[in-house]
Amino acid sequence: MTDYYGLVRSEIAPLLPPRLGSGGGRALDFGCGAGETLNWLRQIYPAAEMVGIDANRALQERLQRNADRAIFIEPHDRLPANLGQFDLILALDVLEHLADPLSMLRQLVAQLAPGGSVIVSLPNVAHYSVVMPLLMRRRFAYQDAGILDRTHLRFFVEDTALALMNDAGLVVDAGVVNGLQRRRNQLINLASFGLLRHRMVEQYIMRGHVAGGAFAQARVAWQTTGRHTAERARQIGK
Repeated sequence: MTDYYGLVRSEIAPLLPPRLGSGGGRALDFGCGAGETLNWLRQIYPAAEMVGIDANRALQERLQRNADRAIFIEPHDRLPANLGQFDLILALDVLEHLADPLSMLRQLVAQLAPGGSVIVSLPNVAHYSVVMPLLMRRRFAYQDAGILDRTHLRFFVEDTALALMNDAGLVVDAGVVNGLQRRRNQLINLASFGLLRHRMVEQYIMRGHVAGGAFAQARVAWQTTGRHTAERARQIGK
């Protein structure tokens, strides 16, 4: 089986800022699992402090190897006090597991340093793997992982994913979609003239920054994961 808690989320590379604050900066990964993404980020931002927060204490030894500071919270709907500010905050495939994802995202935004970025990924329940069984067989079956993970408490499509960011005071300035990089899905997208594009999307990965005052969310020009990801990481690391 894939090491669910040890995944490196390198597909966020196109959304990473060129640098983190001053003096190296600070990064926080909320729901970080074993912290392998933090370890990967350390190669890109070697002077930054890496902080990981998770609820699974069985991962403590692994997380402490990958993060400068490992924090375990219970219950996992309230951030600990005195975290300080961060130049980069990640919440990757975690908010959908919470009863009140908006409250947590607002707490995370409150920890954001001026000019900082928040990167959030959410699964797309409009994906064909969910829609087709529901439409053709009236089947909606939970699974051990994926879009219909049995621990998911909230479900999202493009509009509601963006609305979550906006309601937390973030304007989304860039985004990546996961799933369209597969050759078959690219062909389906082309054959449907883009009409089925969002049926091929497994995840929406969004970068947001704090909006000053009233704002209107512009349409997001979604990039596709897998394109130039490694090159982008190398460019940032220079």
